[in-house]
Amino acid sequence: MANPMVDDVREIKEDNPFESMMAHFDRAAQLLDLDPDLYAVMRVPNRELKVYIPVRMDSGRIEVFEGYRVQHNSARGPGKGGIRYAPDVTLDEVRALAAWMTWKCAVVNVPFGGAKGGVVCDPIQMSIGELERLTRRYAAELIDIIGPEKDVPAPDMNTNEQTMAWIMDTYSMHARHTVTAVVTGKPVELGGSAGRREATGRGLLFVINEAIKRFKMIPPQTRVVVQGSGNVGGIAARLLHEAGYKVVAISDVHGGIYNPNGIDIYEALKHLRETRSFEEFPGVDTVTNQELLELECDVLVPAATENQITSHNVDSIRCKVLAEGANGPTTAAADEVFHDKGVFVIPDIVANAGGVTVSYFEWVQDRMGYFWKEDVVNERLQDIMVASFNDVCKYADSHAVDTRTAAYMLAIDRVAYDTRMRGIYA
Repeated sequence: MANPMVDDVREIKEDNPFESMMAHFDRAAQLLDLDPDLYAVMRVPNRELKVYIPVRMDSGRIEVFEGYRVQHNSARGPGKGGIRYAPDVTLDEVRALAAWMTWKCAVVNVPFGGAKGGVVCDPIQMSIGELERLTRRYAAELIDIIGPEKDVPAPDMNTNEQTMAWIMDTYSMHARHTVTAVVTGKPVELGGSAGRREATGRGLLFVINEAIKRFKMIPPQTRVVVQGSGNVGGIAARLLHEAGYKVVAISDVHGGIYNPNGIDIYEALKHLRETRSFEEFPGVDTVTNQELLELECDVLVPAATENQITSHNVDSIRCKVLAEGANGPTTAAADEVFHDKGVFVIPDIVANAGGVTVSYFEWVQDRMGYFWKEDVVNERLQDIMVASFNDVCKYADSHAVDTRTAAYMLAIDRVAYDTRMRGIYA
């Protein structure tokens, strides 16, 4: 029976990440013939909090920042999701990221729901002291809705281990005892997990290894282009380089470098750390981020931010495998073109799920007070990433859909089952 709610064709703004995510959700829900009552519940967040954060700046004046926390779904467990600091954070972006976390956790089958947070600020222009005061006040505003059993934040864009340590300390001061499991992505010395920093990039390596087998390729013959050189792109590029892949291009926010014969990623990242730019790195051509995306390659890894591949540039993308390191780098409109072109897409909710998987490991270790060696963490991460990749591919084959739709169908099916079994408390 057709679902009249899902059958409604909604006009979407291509650059709105929430509407783009919802387009994927609607297609998957329709193919699943999702019960209209479950659709009504699952398409909206459980809770959205908007806060205003007064911070005393180093100058002595008070500046008020706007912050958000969206808890999308808790049917499978506590909310899980990062906190980003950026001048262009919007509520729609945080909504989309929270929903993506719900589907991501379900795809890799870890017992979390989805959540996300953000503060509208420019951290580059702020001192360490200002960032600490901002973080602690923001954490205090969230104190009633976060916690090991409620919602477990993590780092995201422009936040890091230090940010998580401040949040953990603020929460612990209010709780009157140390609560390490309130956040993940902490320093190892404060209850963090070995392997957490590299987890998203390592997860990308594991799924790319599986994907190239479908094309009978081997790493030394596989040309990889990586957009981004931060905690996801930089680490993924290094790990791919170590695994024998030919990384032919990499970029930061200012632009990229390209050598068709491959780049020494160790030296390139060292140059970036020392000069804060890829400029003047020897033996390469310079490219813009847009040109980098359009380079001919076997594997393209957009690992920067949302909406990098749209209807405007998708026809110029020349890769066999698209491995989405960032959340939402491809819009719904562009996705249809990839499907028609036969590009094998490893969707974001699979490709970059290594981070949340090891965050789950960190949460487990904190709660039991016993910590694993890094090789154990990496082995368990590989088991989950490979199994999840294969689950999505089998789902795609059995339902005759593309991999992104299959990933959403698998995730929605799991969340819907748990919601149905728990019942709607109304």
